[in-house]
Amino acid sequence: MKAFLSALAAMAVITVAAPVALDAVGFTAADSTTSSSVRLD
Repeated sequence: MKAFLSALAAMAVITVAAPVALDAVGFTAADSTTSSSVRLD
C-alpha cells in the first residue's frame, strides 16, 4: 500500500510540474508545431 501511495504522489507531482517545466524550457506544443516557413493567408 505504501508503494502505491508513493506512486500516486509521484504521478501527481510529475503531472503538475511537467507543463510548467516544459513551458519554461520552451517545449510547448505551439512552439514545436509552428515555424517561420508556415504561411497563413
